[in-house]
Amino acid sequence: MSKLRDAARGMDCMIRLPCCNHDPETTVLAHYRNNGLGAGMGIKPANWLGAWSCSACHDAVDGRSKVDYGHIRLAHAEGVLRTLAELDKRGILSLGN
Repeated sequence: MSKLRDAARGMDCMIRLPCCNHDPETTVLAHYRNNGLGAGMGIKPANWLGAWSCSACHDAVDGRSKVDYGHIRLAHAEGVLRTLAELDKRGILSLGN
């Protein structure tokens, strides 16, 4: 497992959808998928394009739940930005401030 995926363990969810279970024990790195970002069927983008996500938010962004929120993609993108800020703050990933 990569350093960035390992860093998600025990962290707060950064996606924060209304369905969020707020359980750090379920937090994993949820990759942001978008054409042009190196993702496709069965291909994940780089780990730095991920957000710390509880299991409920991860299910929502991956389409595994019946929850249908129009702002899921925006919440996920904002979660990626919050995650990057935390990784930089903790010295796990240097963003070259």
